[in-house]
Amino acid sequence: MRFLSKKIDQQIAAYQHELTETHYREIDNMYRKIRGWRHDYRNHIQTMKAYAASENWDAIKRYLDLLDDDLTTVDTVIKTGNPMTDAILNSKISLANSKNVKVIADACIPVKLNLSEIDLCCIIGNLFDNAIEASMKLPEDQRVIRLYMDLRNTQLYLSMTNFTAGKKMKKEGKLFRSTKGEGHGFGLVRIDTIVERLDGYISRNSEDGAFTTEILLPQV
Repeated sequence: MRFLSKKIDQQIAAYQHELTETHYREIDNMYRKIRGWRHDYRNHIQTMKAYAASENWDAIKRYLDLLDDDLTTVDTVIKTGNPMTDAILNSKISLANSKNVKVIADACIPVKLNLSEIDLCCIIGNLFDNAIEASMKLPEDQRVIRLYMDLRNTQLYLSMTNFTAGKKMKKEGKLFRSTKGEGHGFGLVRIDTIVERLDGYISRNSEDGAFTTEILLPQV
């Protein structure tokens, strides 16, 4: 039993390390795009000045439309008031959108959170990864993830719901049975470990066509 427990701990630690590196690569990629657009900003201005000098207003309009489309691809989707949360959320929303998964998000956190970047990254990252994977089993027009984050008194509240293709999942202990086979499910375990360590609360609810996770984390 002790050997088995140690092996599971090692697998979870390795999974956490891989997950954290993946999330930071996603965040870094998003900000590289933003920096690239800013780098080209002066060139865009000079081009429009040239069109203006020749009074080619139609060309300016077309160019502005192209810039608007281009900026939409790198602009941050969510602005919660908390930079750390913005970086993690926007990287995951960008990933979801690239897979044609619609994200409806409402998040407002205008304070410094009392938890580490790694903990927040693991919680949000795992929730999104599981929701995105479940969404991929649906037709594109049915792929929707709903996210809500806010401060409730002295606690951070997070709720995520995604539509699913299957029926109500069966629960085994505190967790729902993973449909991904052996070697999966560490993300859920990791979330529970973090929530428990922070004296928080987590609730999962599976219904036909939807799966919801709710988390409360103390901030004092």
